Amino acid sequence: MAALRDLLRDGIDEIEISRLYKSAPVPVSDQPWFVNGVARLTTGLAPVDLLARLHAVEAAYGRVRRQRNEARILDLDIVDYDGRVEAGPPVLPHPRAGERAFVLRPMQDLVPEWTHPATGESLLTLLDRLDPSQALFPLTEHPIYISGEPLRREAIAV
Repeated sequence: MAALRDLLRDGIDEIEISRLYKSAPVPVSDQPWFVNGVARLTTGLAPVDLLARLHAVEAAYGRVRRQRNEARILDLDIVDYDGRVEAGPPVLPHPRAGERAFVLRPMQDLVPEWTHPATGESLLTLLDRLDPSQALFPLTEHPIYISGEPLRREAIAV
C-alpha cells in the first residue's frame, strides 16, 4: 500500500484499490505465492510516462528487473488506459490482461462492467475461460480509496 500511496504525486491524482488477493504464481512454479490487486488511477500522464512512474516506484522499493516471470518484491503494470489499443510502448491493453485470475478477479471489484479493449470480451466471459488451476483467495474485504486532486483520465494498473 505504501508504494501506491507514493504514486499520489507527479501526475497521479486518485487511486482506488481492489481487495487484495493471495495468488499462486502464473505460470505454475516453485515461487512463493503473491499478493495481488488492481488499482484504478486518475492521471494526466501519458501511458509511457505513467509506466515510467510505475517503474520508478518499483525501483524505489527494491525491484530489479532480471528475467521475465521471476519472483519480485513489487510489480506494477498498466492493464488498460482509457480503453486504448496501442502497439506501445507500452502495449495496451496489457498483452496478458485477459489471461490472469490475479488481474481479472480484482478488476471485477472495481470495474465489473469492464470489457477487453482489443477483443471486446466482457470481464465475465474472460473469467469463465480461466484455467481453474489459477488459485486465488481474498485477503481483504473491501476496496480502498486514496484521494488526491480532481479526476482526469483513468488508467488501470496492477
